[in-house]
Amino acid sequence: MFRTRFKKEIVAEFLPPKRKTKIQRLILLCDGMPSIPKKQDLMEFLSSKGYWVIYPRYRGAWESDGEFLKKSPHLDIKDIIDEISIGNKIRENSFYKTFDLKPEEIFVIGGSFGGATAILSSLDSRIKKVIANCPVVDWKILKEEQSAETANPNYVSFLKETFGNAYRLSEKNWKKLYDGKFFNPAFYADELDPNKIRMFHAADDPYVSANVVKDFADRTKIELKLLKRGGHLSTDRTVRKYWDEIHRFFISK
Repeated sequence: MFRTRFKKEIVAEFLPPKRKTKIQRLILLCDGMPSIPKKQDLMEFLSSKGYWVIYPRYRGAWESDGEFLKKSPHLDIKDIIDEISIGNKIRENSFYKTFDLKPEEIFVIGGSFGGATAILSSLDSRIKKVIANCPVVDWKILKEEQSAETANPNYVSFLKETFGNAYRLSEKNWKKLYDGKFFNPAFYADELDPNKIRMFHAADDPYVSANVVKDFADRTKIELKLLKRGGHLSTDRTVRKYWDEIHRFFISK
């Protein structure tokens, strides 16, 4: 496992593929929020399948610099791709070893909050396909009584008490999610290409309403695999269980 920094602010772990492939493919993994960065095992799995993997921390979260939600998190993904696209070598931070990464195909996988990141990342023409696992597709869930922790009127304080400085989030930035435009897949529904996106969700998800996700899928024509049970699905488990299906989707035209 290697670590680097993009745009002088975004800290990321990365792994080269464990086996050579004819086409150099890259997957970017997007975390939920709040969550502890623990997708290293998934990185190893994807690397073993012949993919480069980059696992960033959003600006203003965990080891990365900046202010959380000052910019839409999907722009962090864009900035990483911008830096890779200009041909710079990736330099790991411990021993300054450099790696050549010139991906011919780029994919994004994200769950929950990271599912929104993945969906919005698909607007970038350089990204071929994305997987959104139990994604937040419309931040109107913040106004619904049945939503869980995010319905807390003192959510920023809750986050500070629970995670300390892991998320540098202001009330001002958090409230941007309520306007229905900022970092909201539903606002961009008419611009999304359904051929680039696949979603996984469970009917009994207690945090992100399956009805909201199904309505979003119907509106956008994005393919949704709706499972009867599973709760708030683990991205690691979903990717491993449905990897053959996901891989076929990735490599299809």
